[in-house]
Amino acid sequence: MKTKFPALCLAALAAAGFSRAAAPTAPTAPTAPTAPTAPTAPAAPAAAACCAVVETKSCCDELPAAAPLTTRSLYQLDATWTDDAGRPVKLASLRGQPVVIAMFFASCEYACPVLVHDLQRLRAALPASVRAKTRMVLVSFDTARDTPAVLAAYRERAALDEAWTLLRGDSADVQDLAMLLGVKFKQDARGQFAHSNLFTVLNPGGEVVHQHPGLQGDVSEAARAVVTAAKITPVTAAK
Repeated sequence: MKTKFPALCLAALAAAGFSRAAAPTAPTAPTAPTAPTAPTAPAAPAAAACCAVVETKSCCDELPAAAPLTTRSLYQLDATWTDDAGRPVKLASLRGQPVVIAMFFASCEYACPVLVHDLQRLRAALPASVRAKTRMVLVSFDTARDTPAVLAAYRERAALDEAWTLLRGDSADVQDLAMLLGVKFKQDARGQFAHSNLFTVLNPGGEVVHQHPGLQGDVSEAARAVVTAAKITPVTAAK
């Protein structure tokens, strides 16, 4: 029986000094013996890789699907906000990390600067590893005056780094978010707002896990809530 070899293997075998056996022929007359020749060096072994089976990773490996949002998640809100750089932002883009969120307005004369300072104290109280993955979010309820440029100026004035997201939206979306967070606000004749002083901790799925009312209080309980939220491992979204 003849053995079939792939062409590449035949080439490798030939290079190694091997050839396919020829069909038998009629015997010929013996010839005179010849003088022995010097032994030749052994041929180099054939490259073993010529016929190796190479395992390749599948191009279509399945990734785990994202866990569905619960009915308690703020990320169910489908509103599009605008950040202080003028970019559109969905709240769901914050998914997968602890979030501390508060509502404010940039021209506030007293309460909001204190509220932001409380958030800065909270962030400073977090362990470095948790602080690095916690997002701080300020959402304005002054839809008329807090443009992206005004929010950008506020960021600079308050020395807020890249861990902070400053957002504005239209009146209906602001009202919806305020209702879900339990924040009340009302504008007076001077254009100032009477409002709740409150910040909220969200877990990576956008659920409320802690709320801190008031100003200049102890933020240690809120810090523990953020640390606990950071231990929740988010499910990777399918690509």
